[in-house]
Amino acid sequence: MPTAEVTGAKLAYRVDGHGPDLVLVHAGIADMRMWEPLVALLDHRFRVVRYDMRGHGETTYSAGESSDADDLAALLAALDIDTCTLVGASFGGLVALDFAAKHPERVERLVVIDAPLPDHSWSEQMTAFFEAENSAIEAGRVEDAVQLNVEHFVGSASSEVKALVAEMQERAFRLQLELEPEGPGPEPQLSAITMPATVVMGENDVPDFIAIAHRLAEELPDATLECVPRTNHLPALERPEAVAALIVSRR
Repeated sequence: MPTAEVTGAKLAYRVDGHGPDLVLVHAGIADMRMWEPLVALLDHRFRVVRYDMRGHGETTYSAGESSDADDLAALLAALDIDTCTLVGASFGGLVALDFAAKHPERVERLVVIDAPLPDHSWSEQMTAFFEAENSAIEAGRVEDAVQLNVEHFVGSASSEVKALVAEMQERAFRLQLELEPEGPGPEPQLSAITMPATVVMGENDVPDFIAIAHRLAEELPDATLECVPRTNHLPALERPEAVAALIVSRR
């Protein structure tokens, strides 16, 4: 698998297809494998770029502060991508928002799927989930933490989706236990995101993320809100054809 050298890391990535550049940023519970079904639907219309962030998949990295938005900028530079359609899922959606706010001239269109926001007031349900996850990790019960995430975020998805998410999440946990990526988290300035944006939410996602999707649709200067029926937190993996249609329809 090819890698792009950035400060303190080698980002694993893949490029498929030909056409306008479409860049995909995976969820925090996943890695670039979550995009496989979507890529198969779009690589005849786009040059599709996906990669593993630090602490995920096949990317390797050393100790030291880093920024996911800076890593993305370095990857685009390495691939000679001046502008693109940028798609981010969950934490990858937050990274995409941060990148779009910092580099609006490089994003023609933004698609954000079930993203968090750093200033969101989390519900008791989500707070309890975070506490249970942290307790399991601190006790060395990685498998329990994985299952918590699978049931919480894709509990009603197919067995194939749940198995893949479990595999990707376990890989991420073990990488991050060995060496946690350092640096401040993304804090996007929403008013700076002036390009057309599509905010996507899964119909059956955790209520906090549905609330954030509505907030993003209201606060982003040029945004539309779309709901993907019968999906949880990862619509692009659960119903890739529906997400592909949203990407194509808004070109």
